[in-house]
Amino acid sequence: MTATGHEVRVAHASEGDAVMAVLMLAFATDPPMRYIFAEPGAYAAGFRRMADVTGVPSLAAGGAYLADGGAAAALWLPPGVEGDTAAIGPLVQAFARPERLPVLRSVGAALRRFHPERPHWYLSMIGVDPTRQGQGLGSALLEAGLARCDGDGAIAYLESSNPKNIPLYERYGFEALGVIEPEDFPPLTPMLRPARARS
Repeated sequence: MTATGHEVRVAHASEGDAVMAVLMLAFATDPPMRYIFAEPGAYAAGFRRMADVTGVPSLAAGGAYLADGGAAAALWLPPGVEGDTAAIGPLVQAFARPERLPVLRSVGAALRRFHPERPHWYLSMIGVDPTRQGQGLGSALLEAGLARCDGDGAIAYLESSNPKNIPLYERYGFEALGVIEPEDFPPLTPMLRPARARS
């Protein structure tokens, strides 16, 4: 149990379907995600493939978490573990509206500029079943991941796709590095949490 009273555990590599099911629900109204997958059919067909870019290596590295039996999940990439970023371009090309592709190329370039080069823990996705939001599950997942981050004495990095979540991340020590929002793209906020000494 965490300080918030929720059961959080590392997901087994065989539990990818449970992790992805709750993340698919959580991101169904996420503005940047739906900018890429605008139509419901595109989202249904493409989300899992996009999430697998970091989800597969996260699960394999023991960096994926489940809370309360699948009510929420998080995907962390530990230092030295990278996502299959080469898969993103073809996915965007296949599912995004053609007129949005130039904007999405600008987004990709900005993301690469902000992403840390030094060793870090990367929170690529965190989400809660919409029927369970507001119960502290996001905080519980953050605490579990950041405990490992602090155990390594490493920095942590994420991109917040929802401005409403920024105060939560700030409470856990993340600092905004800027905002990515070329043209009509919804704001995406890269955030860095400085390394903390091991306790």
